[in-house]
Parts: sequence; structure tokens; C-alpha cells
Amino acid sequence: FSIKQGMSQVPDTTAPIMKGEKTAALHSPKKAAIMSTILPGLGQVYNKKYWKVPVIYAGFAGLAYAFRYNQTRYARYRDAYIYRIDNNPSTVDKYVNLYSDNTLLNLQQSYHRYRDLSLIGAGLLYILNIVDASVDAHLFTFDVSDDLSLHIKPDLIPVASNYYQP
Repeated sequence: FSIKQGMSQVPDTTAPIMKGEKTAALHSPKKAAIMSTILPGLGQVYNKKYWKVPVIYAGFAGLAYAFRYNQTRYARYRDAYIYRIDNNPSTVDKYVNLYSDNTLLNLQQSYHRYRDLSLIGAGLLYILNIVDASVDAHLFTFDVSDDLSLHIKPDLIPVASNYYQP
């Protein structure tokens, strides 16, 4: 019976630093996440994934357009519904012969919901931007070379047994 100390969790300080290891030590996922939190896309620039920046800003632009479109329609149908139910004959909406009261209310609620979903989408895109920067920083030194071979070396492992056959 013997006990042997394992060195698997202790870093070897005498080994030379290989190419890429120094970069890995200097490339921080925390820094990438903070940079993307401050300015969306900055973490992707830090990770040298420049092509992702236009994708992020196109997503924000699309969601901003969707928000503005839905907010405009929501306000239009809300005001028309308010004019319709205020019992003032001098206020007339432009949908008098086009939509019923119930239809105006449904349109208002639908565009309100779409507007809110646009905001939720922008928040999710912002969080996804931060997570993407952090994950890319973790995988910054990941080997993606063309050599993806697998080397299998089978070995026989002796197994001790208490079963004795004479």
C-alpha cells in the first residue's frame, strides 16, 4: 500500500510558457464582459470578432425601428379609442366608419404588446451581447486547427480480484 502525491492541480512554474499561453493569461473574459456592458460590441472587438459588431448594431436598429413603429400605431389607436368613448361630439377619430370600438381596443392592445416585446428583445440582445463576449474570451485560445484527429491507444488494465480459483 503506497500513497503517491498527484501534481495535476499544481501549476508547473518551471515549464516554459508556450505560444498562446501568455495571451490566454492576458485575455480576460471578465474584461470582455465589462467592455460589452459599457458599450455593446466592444467586447467582440476585444476578442477580435469584428464581424459581430455590425450584427449587434443591426439587431438594435431593427428592434428600435420595431419599437417606434409599434409605439406610433399604439398611440394612434389609443387616441382614437379615447376620442370614441369620451362622449364629446366635437372629438371625432379618423376611424369612425372603419373600425368598431372593440376593434380599436384590440388594435391598441396588440400594438402595446408588440411594443413591449420590442423592448424585451432589446434587453435580451444586450444580455446576449455580454454573454457572447464572455464566452468568446473563454474560447480565445481554443485550438481550431485542421488536425482534428483522435488517437486511441488501448491498454490492458489488470484488475485485482478476491475470487480465488484453485
